[in-house]
Amino acid sequence: MNKNFFIIFLLSGLPLLAISQNNNLNYFITNSIRNDPKISEFQNLISSNKLDSALIVAGNKFQVTGNGNAYYAPVINGYGYDAAITNGQQLAALVSISKTIYNKRNLNLQYHSIQLQNDSLANSSAIYRQDIKKAVTTQYIITYGDQLQLELNDSLIALLKKEEVLLKTLTQKNVYRQADYLSFLVTLQQQQLTRNQLLVQYKNNFATLNYLAGITDTATQSLSAPEIELQSTYQDWQDLPFFLNYKIDSLRIENDRSMAAVQYRPKVNLFADAGYQSSFILTPYKNFGYNFGINLSIPIYDGHQKALQFSKLDIEERTRQKNQEYFQNQYRQQVLQLQQQLNSLENLSGPVQKQIEYLETLINVDGKLLETGDIRIADYVLALNNYITAKSLVVQNQVTKYLVIQQLNYWNMK
Repeated sequence: MNKNFFIIFLLSGLPLLAISQNNNLNYFITNSIRNDPKISEFQNLISSNKLDSALIVAGNKFQVTGNGNAYYAPVINGYGYDAAITNGQQLAALVSISKTIYNKRNLNLQYHSIQLQNDSLANSSAIYRQDIKKAVTTQYIITYGDQLQLELNDSLIALLKKEEVLLKTLTQKNVYRQADYLSFLVTLQQQQLTRNQLLVQYKNNFATLNYLAGITDTATQSLSAPEIELQSTYQDWQDLPFFLNYKIDSLRIENDRSMAAVQYRPKVNLFADAGYQSSFILTPYKNFGYNFGINLSIPIYDGHQKALQFSKLDIEERTRQKNQEYFQNQYRQQVLQLQQQLNSLENLSGPVQKQIEYLETLINVDGKLLETGDIRIADYVLALNNYITAKSLVVQNQVTKYLVIQQLNYWNMK
């Protein structure tokens, strides 16, 4: 029994691993990003904004409009509209052309506004992708932890079954009492019940993982160990997308301020039209012609709307600064706390590993004594349970370490 102890622990998990093909973390992350409709929505919004930019360009070109107008204002028995005003009747068919000039500053601000919107959408898309990756990775780690616990439990059951055959023989030879043997069987049955509970939990968590990844599949598959390593921290964390949103908002507020100021600059429009326009009173066949001109609009007084707009933007900027300061403090605190937690987990791994080595030696010794009937079954089961508890702690610490590392990588946008 002792020679095969660790081989049993290593190989007893193979039935679980043979359930189906092996899928890794990247498989689920790739599917979740590909299947999430909001990713496409971000891209569509950016494409829509590019069309808005093209609309601004088109709106600043020469605008050509065709206009037609025909009317008749009769005067009966002296009653009717004043002919001096209406000319009695009119027919007009004109083609008009207009264009705003000296508008480059306003156009540049509009282009910049659209570019800032695209930058914000691209940044929000990057953060959303990171959120998806975090959610899927967290669920993957939890499910993988269930798988490790299930494999560990299967190892214990395989070992207990092997010992049960031996104890049954020794009990029949009166080396052990029937009550001791039945107590051992109860322990085996408890582990089998625990195994069934772990399997249900594993399948539920695996189904949740498929759900997050947008995968329609009810089959339970084995998972490979998540390839998660702690990435280096950004040298300039203010360039992270989490903080870039605040920078984009600052630029947007400043651009809105400039756009509000531009609205109070003089506006100049050129216009012209050509065609036919006649009242049919005198020589209607000669009423083909054209005209052109220039229009100047200068704002003089609007009730201090400009100052009010600037005041609103000032309030918005103060709100932005306050939010940025708060998020910055929260970010630093979160990262420091996660780093401290990771250090604690790494410091714990050494003592736990030493305890496992001690318990492995103890189980080997107890196993030899069990074969000769020189140890109580209760003492052997106690040593075995202590070993399983220590191994479970290793699994729990490994899963927690994975979770902490992935959270640190999340805040570093890795």
